[in-house]
Amino acid sequence: MPSLSDFEITRKWPAQHPDRIQLYSFPTPNGIKVSAMLEETGLAYEPHLVKFRENEQMTPEFLSLNPNNKIPAIIDPDGPGGAPLALWESGAILIYLGEKSGKLLSADPAEKHETIQWLMWQMGGFGPMSGQLGFFHKFAGKEYEDRRPFERYRDEVKRLLGVLDKRLDGRDFIMGEAYTVADIASWPWARALTGFYDASDVLAVNDYQNVLRWLDVCANRPASLKAVSIPDPS
Repeated sequence: MPSLSDFEITRKWPAQHPDRIQLYSFPTPNGIKVSAMLEETGLAYEPHLVKFRENEQMTPEFLSLNPNNKIPAIIDPDGPGGAPLALWESGAILIYLGEKSGKLLSADPAEKHETIQWLMWQMGGFGPMSGQLGFFHKFAGKEYEDRRPFERYRDEVKRLLGVLDKRLDGRDFIMGEAYTVADIASWPWARALTGFYDASDVLAVNDYQNVLRWLDVCANRPASLKAVSIPDPS
């Protein structure tokens, strides 16, 4: 049976606690998702910082785990059947951790699949569109005289915020009273829009009061407050 040391990535990021889930990440919205999930579930884990400024996500060691060169990624030394399991893609990791821990993902089949539906909504729409808006609003996109790309992503993020706001009307969380992986997947991106990307004005976020209420609750959970600095970027 393979062991943790058989994974090439551990040569660059050695495990001090090889019995724990190994997390390779950086506190971007996608990275925060998995850190928050690990904190919420109480699963033992060891975080490793992947330094973007040094392009560590492009190193052979990282690519040996995730050929798509994106964080987060994990290795669970105690995966199904007791064998190590390596995973990447934040949504896949959230589902796995939910099933492993029995937390934040309902055991009821119908509710479970509806929760995954909203997780996929974030993965396929809210996250990618928010990231594109961030590029055209805050970063190099400002250099483009053609404003159509910015307007396209602004309008799509506003539409998605409207979808989320309607879903949250009369609900504490996306699935109702229970905080789930659907919330963990989405609130870091809502936080980035109103914080890091400084897009509150262009999105008229005050029009989405249900989203703002929900974001405040989600982002101030004890696990969330820790997760935004895991792994420690300093």
